[in-house]
Amino acid sequence: MDLFAKTEKQHNYDVAREKNIYPYFHALTSGQDTVVQMEGHRTIMIGSNNYLGLTSHPEVIAAGVEGLQKYGSGCSGSRFLNGTLDIHKALERELAEFLHKEAVMTFSTGFQSNLGIISGIVGMSDTVICDKENHASIYDGCRLSFGKMLRYNHNDMADLERQLASVPEERGILIVTDGVFSMSGEICNLPEIVRLARKYGARVMVDDAHGLGVLGAHGRGTAEYYGLENEVDIYMGTFSKSLASLGGYMASTRRVIDYIMHTSRPYIFSASITPASVQCARKALEILIREPERVKALRDIGDYMRAKLDEAHIKYIPATTPIVSIYTYEDEKAFTACKLLLERGVYVNPVVSPATPVGKALIRTSYSATHKREEIDEAVEKIREVWNILGIE
Repeated sequence: MDLFAKTEKQHNYDVAREKNIYPYFHALTSGQDTVVQMEGHRTIMIGSNNYLGLTSHPEVIAAGVEGLQKYGSGCSGSRFLNGTLDIHKALERELAEFLHKEAVMTFSTGFQSNLGIISGIVGMSDTVICDKENHASIYDGCRLSFGKMLRYNHNDMADLERQLASVPEERGILIVTDGVFSMSGEICNLPEIVRLARKYGARVMVDDAHGLGVLGAHGRGTAEYYGLENEVDIYMGTFSKSLASLGGYMASTRRVIDYIMHTSRPYIFSASITPASVQCARKALEILIREPERVKALRDIGDYMRAKLDEAHIKYIPATTPIVSIYTYEDEKAFTACKLLLERGVYVNPVVSPATPVGKALIRTSYSATHKREEIDEAVEKIREVWNILGIE
């Protein structure tokens, strides 16, 4: 059979295009902000992970320009060899201090971070146990490792304990969970995960891509939110969300970091983060530390959105984060809602099966600390109008 035969079959994306409701790859003609230019039109952006509103901050932009001018456009090699700059090490020191961890190592992307961490630490004699709603990069990291992967039902601690109890004592165990689940905005049950990890001798890794800058009084993430900063063995996170740049990181003990730096193939064989990206992330971290009120502003705007949806009798997944996922139930209605909202100047993201169970399709909305309430009011009014057209209850 021809390898390319599969490409000639009709797929869901073909059907969406035929119905003129294809929702992907819309082009911005401006930078990320609460209001953007998308394909030539003013659009309220409630589908971005620019949580602290720093992608357009003049200090962040200036820092990136400075990095580009001093160090050039790229590093031309991996961190393992010629691609380490003094600013890479500075970013790692600053982030380790902020997160109250001994050491940090950085990766070229957030996705690559999970690939590199999990495959670097989980070996043939180990087991990794995952929440079923973990990010795709976690699952790909598990596949890249030589360990055995088990899954537990989403935030189901009884099921997690059942899986832990099934692992032979001689095997090492890593429990991996999203801190904030990216599709629903729900927060993991970290206190119970930590308790079970202690009981069964497991280690805990939290993917805090959507937790850094979002949770905790200082924005340190899920562990700070729960008061468990000394109980998480590995933090993973990204620079592409709250820190307004590109790249990812791992925070842990010096010994664990040193081990993964010498065993992680995605780390060893990838080019290092570009100088401009490093300097943007450093400046964004500096602003987060200097202005922790941004974290509260972000929480407040998420709460305001939920209150407005309640007033409009629009159903969403209950959460306390800046991710607010609204039910359309049917996949086609999710695609159609995205199209109609974009025509009315509001950008949102569709979430359909298999990312959600059949009949539980969503539009995923997310917010920035810099959103204005009048922008939220306008967006909710447009959502209410579209929901009435589509007959969504």
